[in-house]
Amino acid sequence: MGYDATCTLVFDGKTSKGRAHLEHKELVFRGGERLTIPLADISKATAENGTLHVRFGRKSATLTIGSAAEKWAQRITSPPSRLDKLGVKPETTIAALGIGDREFLDEASKRARSLTTRTPAAGKRVDMIFYGAEHRDALERLPGLATLLHPAGALWIVRPKGRQEITEAETMAAGKRAGLVDVKVVSFSETHTAEKFVIPVAKRRP
Repeated sequence: MGYDATCTLVFDGKTSKGRAHLEHKELVFRGGERLTIPLADISKATAENGTLHVRFGRKSATLTIGSAAEKWAQRITSPPSRLDKLGVKPETTIAALGIGDREFLDEASKRARSLTTRTPAAGKRVDMIFYGAEHRDALERLPGLATLLHPAGALWIVRPKGRQEITEAETMAAGKRAGLVDVKVVSFSETHTAEKFVIPVAKRRP
């Protein structure tokens, strides 16, 4: 994602070398000193000459990370929405199957060209399928769902976080059996993860 860098941290009167990671909800530094800053606590983030300046509460810190500093500041002050991370655009056609997150359905229906909560009829394809899988048995549907995608479409499998009923390894294996490749993982909500699968380029047909 480009939000990982070797850098120098200046915080609380101390200077330390290490690595910084800009994660979904936190700015994390690991080195001689350790610092974790929730993004929600950052009131200001600016970049100047390759240095990222952040202010949180009554404290401030600077991280010298080079040319990416501007990008990091922008990411902190204007984080992408859930739909941005999932790649939903105004021209996207969506089938949301087994998705109980009403907020997501409302957001997606307002942005996408179309959204249905029913399985598309045979021969009718969509750009994206969001498929809610609460148990490993649900993964048996993947081969059929893959046939409903446009060649460059995406199947997002939305599963519970940290649950043994359906694991990441099982999800990835099921996607592979369906002839798909996994390319991305996104935090869908506080309780669910979304894993993106696509048709391999060599196997895409017009």
